[in-house]
Amino acid sequence: MSVAMTYLRLPPAMEGEPDPGRIARLVFGVPDWRRRHAPDQMMDIGGAWQGLHYLITGDPWDGRAPEADVVCGGRLLTEDGTAELGLDVIFLAAERAKAAAEHLAHTPFEAISARYDLPRMLAAGVQGAADWAQRPPQEARDRFLRPAYVALARFFVAAANDGQAIYKVMG
Repeated sequence: MSVAMTYLRLPPAMEGEPDPGRIARLVFGVPDWRRRHAPDQMMDIGGAWQGLHYLITGDPWDGRAPEADVVCGGRLLTEDGTAELGLDVIFLAAERAKAAAEHLAHTPFEAISARYDLPRMLAAGVQGAADWAQRPPQEARDRFLRPAYVALARFFVAAANDGQAIYKVMG
C-alpha cells in the first residue's frame, strides 16, 4: 500500500493561534478538512512524493535544506502530540517555505530529471518505482513526476508570495 502526500498552505497563525501543533489540531482534527479549504490552498501529489524527493535531493529520505524541505523536510508534528489526528503532519515554517520556493523557481525539472534512474530508485526503495518500472521507459517521469514538480513549484511560490506556512499530510 502506498502512502500519499497532500500539501496545505496556511497563514502562519490561525484564529490568533501561532503554534503549528495547535493549528494542525484545528485544521486536521475534523474529518472533512479537505473540503474546508480552497482548492488553490491545497495540492495532492499522491504517491509521487518520494520519487519527487529522490529527484530533488538524490536520496529517498534525506537531503539539505532548502531542497529537502520541498517534500520530506520540516517539523514532524506527530512527535509534538498530534498523534491523535491519525495522520502524519509535517510543518514547514513560512521562512523555510520561501527558501524552498526560491530553490524550485530557479531549478527547472530538466535540472533534476537526470536522477530518474529506475534501477537506482528501486534499489533505494523509492515508493512507486516498482509500478513505474512496469511502464514504458521515462513515462512515469514525464507523465507523473514532471507535472507534479511543476505544480509543486507553483504551489510553493504562491505560498511564499502570500507569506504562508506549509503543512504536509501523509496518510
